Amino acid sequence: MTNPWIVLLIASLLEVGWAVGLKYTAGFTRLWPSVATITAMAGSMYLLAVAARVLPIGTAYAVWTGIGAVGTAIVGMMLLGEATNAARIGCMVLIVCGVAGLKVFST
Repeated sequence: MTNPWIVLLIASLLEVGWAVGLKYTAGFTRLWPSVATITAMAGSMYLLAVAARVLPIGTAYAVWTGIGAVGTAIVGMMLLGEATNAARIGCMVLIVCGVAGLKVFST
């Protein structure tokens, strides 16, 4: 198997893709954005499951959601004009520290 951490990273990036994609589906009323978003969802979940064959599920899921949350927030700030302030950035730093800690201390 490919390195499960790389698989998990790809799954997390797909999570960012589908989370941002939700903005463009208009409640799943627009066909192609909806198809792309659902495809990214399915790919993300599949790769999470593949990574969880090797990694502890608690660690894999927390890393997956952490990267997804921070990545989505960054994309929202950079591309969608969402608020950028010290408090939001500080919270994202805390999430990244937690994700890094889980990676470092997982078996």
